[in-house]
Amino acid sequence: MRKVLFILSELRDEDVEWLAMAGDRLRYPVGAELISYGSVVDSVYFVLDGTFSVLAANGELVAELSSGEVIGEMSLVDPARTTASVRAGEGASALRISHARMRDKLAADAPFAARFYRALSVFMSARMRQTTRRFGYGGMSQPDQPQADEISEELLEKAHLASLRFERLLKRLAS
Repeated sequence: MRKVLFILSELRDEDVEWLAMAGDRLRYPVGAELISYGSVVDSVYFVLDGTFSVLAANGELVAELSSGEVIGEMSLVDPARTTASVRAGEGASALRISHARMRDKLAADAPFAARFYRALSVFMSARMRQTTRRFGYGGMSQPDQPQADEISEELLEKAHLASLRFERLLKRLAS
């Protein structure tokens, strides 16, 4: 669930409420293809329950995503065709918000846009660091540098609030 902290730690309660109202909670059967390889994605997804598998073009498993992960965020900022597919696993559900609706909100609400894009930047930076370490780039870490799965002190201060926001989001969507 750590990934959602990157997003929700930068947003306000009213932003999270908007996300809940703007999106649709969808459940997916095992094997359902959420995103096809080489497609244009039209939504961003916040994983609520279960798992989703990210697969390379050859079908090789790239990553297993679970509660609190975000899918489709890259296509929100760069609408290029996808380089992986995403399939639902056991108990998979997600909050889906169309890119069009998200872009309308971002265009109409500059303070929300600033918070959301900052959250997305922090999230994507953490993902890039993790990926480069996973593939052995960057050499040995220094004692004063955080490890791939550590949370910065700044984010740690906001983590409790972000986890409460995620819990409220889940409860709101359950009702």
